[in-house]
Amino acid sequence: MARRLVAYFKEILEKVSFDPNLFCKELEKAVKELLPYELDELTEWVLNFTKEKPELSQCLIYVRE
Repeated sequence: MARRLVAYFKEILEKVSFDPNLFCKELEKAVKELLPYELDELTEWVLNFTKEKPELSQCLIYVRE
């Protein structure tokens, strides 16, 4: 079974979360690649993930409309 793209992007985002600029760049890529239902899942994850990392809150513009 192929690896889910959402899980892949979550893993990448966790790894680059030390750098807000890189996190934003990778999040923007994810938003462009994912299907709408996958994007809903990633959005929920990002909102929860950034609660503990306020320095990443600037990146929320990519998941909020």
